[in-house]
Amino acid sequence: MSEVYDLVVVGGGPGGYVAAIRGAQLGLKVACVERENLGGICLNWGCIPTKALLRSAEVFHLAKHAKDYGIKAENVGFDFDAIVKRSRGVAGQLSGGIKSLFKKNKVTHIAGEAKITGKGTLSVKAADGKTTEVSAKDIIVATGARARELPHLKADGKLVWSYRHALAPNMMPKKLLVIGSGAIGIEFASFFNELGADVTVVEMMDRVLPVEDEEVSAFAAKSFKKQGMTLMTEAAVTELKKGANTVTCVVEQKGKKQEITVDRVILAIGITGNVENLGLEGVGIKVDRGHIVTDEWGHTGVDGFWAIGDVAGAPWLAHKASHEGVVAVEKIAGVKGVHPMDKGNIPGCTYCRPQVASVGLTEAKAKEAGHEVRVGKFPFIGNGKAIALGEPEGFVKTVFDKKTGELLGAHMVGAEVTELIQGYVVARTLESTEAELMHTVFPHPTLSEMMHESVLDAYGKVIHF
Repeated sequence: MSEVYDLVVVGGGPGGYVAAIRGAQLGLKVACVERENLGGICLNWGCIPTKALLRSAEVFHLAKHAKDYGIKAENVGFDFDAIVKRSRGVAGQLSGGIKSLFKKNKVTHIAGEAKITGKGTLSVKAADGKTTEVSAKDIIVATGARARELPHLKADGKLVWSYRHALAPNMMPKKLLVIGSGAIGIEFASFFNELGADVTVVEMMDRVLPVEDEEVSAFAAKSFKKQGMTLMTEAAVTELKKGANTVTCVVEQKGKKQEITVDRVILAIGITGNVENLGLEGVGIKVDRGHIVTDEWGHTGVDGFWAIGDVAGAPWLAHKASHEGVVAVEKIAGVKGVHPMDKGNIPGCTYCRPQVASVGLTEAKAKEAGHEVRVGKFPFIGNGKAIALGEPEGFVKTVFDKKTGELLGAHMVGAEVTELIQGYVVARTLESTEAELMHTVFPHPTLSEMMHESVLDAYGKVIHF
């Protein structure tokens, strides 16, 4: 006999496990099917363990520059295996925490691989081959995504790494080539560069971090080069020639080819949704370019089937997945006042050095959309807290609609901006204008004062620069 639930969530990542818990809170009988580890890619092989690695790199960087802070620290080194072990330990700790949350909220965890067998029905195959039949009025697909590959660019786990391989590396490379300069590529480039690797980044677009504001991208690129990275833009890797323990990369840039030999290659050329072997086509769920098609609520258009997170398309961010999960479940449960997510208010963060964070439209996109804009900027060098921290490099940029005062976008580069950006996210969610932001009192001394000064600068009222 089939196990019957009100809601079954397929996938236990940041979208799936949050959806399952919220469903249980609303009184639904909920099960979550996960074939690997609870927490999904984000917790086990993405967001969390990469931040643990980057934290170790940050501590190493500060230790090397201890003298600048009046601290004596000589012959500073690192234990690469211990850094990786710490990262894996952090991921393991949090995965265990989700198990506790499921138990607390009475969510049933079903370990195995799910396949849709019909309207409201699933077959779940466990690791031992045993199959469990499950049914529910509503099913949410939250199977996430995996690293994208091309026919000539495939990860083998030894010489060519995906992000998963790079999180549990078999060695510390002396020379590394990273293909792709989005958040994943740049974070790994920053980590290995900080630990002393000779890093080359190859990007097809005309600049690194291409989705960010052009001024932010330019500032970050200048900083990366200063740190010793080689950045090759408007370039593509056309061939990988594998040796016994090295890879020779054929890179074409503006019509010219060159060969670069490195110890390891990291592929960071995007992701594609996990849509295979789920039985989607059997019930009529549409897939477009590797992602499930949904409406603003996460509904697939097929009665009783929903999709959230990376498998449902961009932006491929954990916090977007979690919020989509809540929206979908509340819509399923008939919660009054639930509203679709505004993707324009989803912040993006890159945890390289310097950090990068943004929300809303870039200056260029705002102008393309027909806005007449006011732009404000404030540099870290003008902020007392930044100078006291020894972090004087970076800036905050705000973009406003000249006619209405609407905050169209905010863009930051520098220390701790991934923590600061939420202030602007709240402002956009509350539909704040320049007036409310200028009248807000920011504490002193803090980095957040730069957020205030940037707003003031857009309107000719900046004080400290």
